[in-house]
Amino acid sequence: MSTARFSPFELLLLKSRSQVDTATLLLLGWVLVHRQHVSEGQRRRRLAQVTSQFRHGHELGPVMSIAHSQDLHAIQLAAEVVRKECSKERSLSVMHQAITVATDDGDISLANHYILRFLADLLNVAPATLGTLFQELTGQPLRQPEDPSRDAYWQAHDPDYYARKAREEAEAAQRAKASQAEQEQQQRAKADKQQEKKQKQQEKKQQKEDARRAKARAEQSSAEQAKAEKARAEQARQEQARQERARQEQAQEESRQRQQRSSPPPPDRTTRALAVLGLTPGASKTDVRRAYRRMAQLHHPDRFYSDSEHQVALASARFQRIKNAYDYLMQTY
Repeated sequence: MSTARFSPFELLLLKSRSQVDTATLLLLGWVLVHRQHVSEGQRRRRLAQVTSQFRHGHELGPVMSIAHSQDLHAIQLAAEVVRKECSKERSLSVMHQAITVATDDGDISLANHYILRFLADLLNVAPATLGTLFQELTGQPLRQPEDPSRDAYWQAHDPDYYARKAREEAEAAQRAKASQAEQEQQQRAKADKQQEKKQKQQEKKQQKEDARRAKARAEQSSAEQAKAEKARAEQARQEQARQERARQEQAQEESRQRQQRSSPPPPDRTTRALAVLGLTPGASKTDVRRAYRRMAQLHHPDRFYSDSEHQVALASARFQRIKNAYDYLMQTY
């Protein structure tokens, strides 16, 4: 079966010994790739520790690659598999594992705040239950995630944000002003160049027009001369053709007269019938019968049934001439 229409994660699910374990692996890997200040080796070792009892039967590398690629279709498919297959106890176990890998260093990233809430909603874990589980595992309450769209977030996490933003805006305005001045200079240079080009084009156009008129006059004179020569040549050709027709008519008349004087009288019907059967005048009635049987065997249409329709038609016509000649001779002998 061709695997071209399956995504990498779908192929993992097809090969997995436990699809729900493979789907849970991807969701936990998704949490791990949003851990800050953690190396890739640490992520894989932590995932292997947490999922040591899983029965998926494949390597962790492909799962982490899919998690790093942020393949939302794969994550959505994993979520659907987990939601469909997980019991209440398994759902709490998955949330326990997700909180554990998200808070190993005591901190939780902004992205994982939202991912944990997404997983809780996916697995039908109430917000209060999620808060209690988080408190038990970390010793801290699960606070509401900060909103990056608010000024307070950037003032707390990046005090230089607004100063940097003002510098960037000033630099952008200066670049825009310099770019506008450069564009205006380029437009003036372009306009001067276009004007110069237009003048050259007009001069060139006038030169072409003068050359065209001179060429037209020369062509007209040459055409008139060629027309006169063609008329003279046509007149000579017609005269030569007339003389040639006269010679041909005279030669045909002479040839016809010679044929009338030298051609023998046409053979009679009996002679033609004998010739069809391959006989000469004076053949007997027995010769006629023998010749007919021989010719009929050679030219009967049934001998040509495997050939083309044209060949069969020709054979039928020959056989009919042979039959007509035989019938005529048997009646007149």
